[in-house]
Amino acid sequence: MEFSYPIKRRKSRVVKVGDVLIGGGFPITIQSMTTTDTRDVEATIAQTKQLFDAGCDIVRISVLNHDAADRLADIRAQVSKPLVADIHFQYRLALQAIETGFDKIRINPGNIGAKWKVREVAKAAKDAEVPIRIGVNSGSLPKDLLEKYGHDDPQAFVQAALHEAEILEDMNFSDIVISVKSTNTVTAFGAYHLLAEKCDYPLHVGITEAGILETGTIKSAVGIGAILLTGIGDTIRVSLTADPIHEVRVARQILASCELKTEGVDIIACPTCGRCQIDLIPLAESISEKTKHIRTPLKVAVMGCVVNGPGEAAAADVGIAGGDGKGILIKKGQIVKRMAEADLEKSLLDEIEAMTGEKIPR
Repeated sequence: MEFSYPIKRRKSRVVKVGDVLIGGGFPITIQSMTTTDTRDVEATIAQTKQLFDAGCDIVRISVLNHDAADRLADIRAQVSKPLVADIHFQYRLALQAIETGFDKIRINPGNIGAKWKVREVAKAAKDAEVPIRIGVNSGSLPKDLLEKYGHDDPQAFVQAALHEAEILEDMNFSDIVISVKSTNTVTAFGAYHLLAEKCDYPLHVGITEAGILETGTIKSAVGIGAILLTGIGDTIRVSLTADPIHEVRVARQILASCELKTEGVDIIACPTCGRCQIDLIPLAESISEKTKHIRTPLKVAVMGCVVNGPGEAAAADVGIAGGDGKGILIKKGQIVKRMAEADLEKSLLDEIEAMTGEKIPR
């Protein structure tokens, strides 16, 4: 596999979701999904706003039934940012979401029912300029493909996705985003690469049902990160059995680690060893927690070793290193201040505030 740096991203067509552009080389967007009962309008709006505040670009809301669909107008009226309606089986719910002004719908045409129902949805979406995401995952593979390939063959995912896309294409609808999410990272890697070769639609990347916070974070980072580093992916969602706020934070870190998003503070901290002479772990965790709201790109080093600390901190925009009761503040590779170890955190946070212009709670 040929490697290029910066990462050469796959070229796809562009899909517009509200005021957000997906594909075409535009920045990779972060998505998440509410866990509230959509019929509870206040709770759904509150969680939606929390996700956007955490750095989400697009929020998806489940539309389980007509009672939920009847609440969409109230939600839309109070949320101006991009919203997606997640719908299965009932075509009228998709029509209602489009009519309400949702910015995208997530359906699988194959489970909507008769062709005339799919045609009505496609026509309504086209008239309203609302894109459709086709979502194939481990739990939605057609029976014939399961019998032919099994659950973990990438070909099953790709054939299912392209078949769903063809249904819409036959109805002259092409404003499509596709996902082929497996719970198996290797299967997902293969499926996205096969799909990328067979179409130019934007791809929504994720590892479905990744698991609880700790293990799901690792699995998602491995799977999504590996795919992104080969240039594939236009929008991502981390699927965790946890508060969805964590999905957004993990997604942001995955993009930052792949150098595909420069927003926010990137904490560099040494793993500690016998040379460490300060209580580094709580210090690094405290600085990370207090700066997580910052959007300005900044590389911050928190080091506890007099051997490698100063040199590694010099590679960051700003950093601290300390040991034996003393500490230094380093900015752009230069020592700008010496202080007692007890003043390390305050000195660093003061400097971050000055460099970003963003207030840090103490």
